[in-house]
Amino acid sequence: MNISKDEQRALHALAQGGAIHFKRATNGHVYDVLCFNRDGYALSGFTLETFRKLKVKRLIRSRKGLPYYITHEGRLRVNAQLDNR
Repeated sequence: MNISKDEQRALHALAQGGAIHFKRATNGHVYDVLCFNRDGYALSGFTLETFRKLKVKRLIRSRKGLPYYITHEGRLRVNAQLDNR
């Protein structure tokens, strides 16, 4: 499965404890998304298109209207990255 650089960046942030917060329109469609890392900072470059790609590939998931989190399949697909803290 091909995963772009932006998707990898978002999955890595989610794997470390981040979440994707979203806003829904009255018809139920998501129209605004923000990806936060575990420290509460928003990821730049995370767009609605990236969100839809991750959702279609079933790498992220939301339960009962809560923020989107990484799935087990998403954890398997994310490449390891060095954490420079």
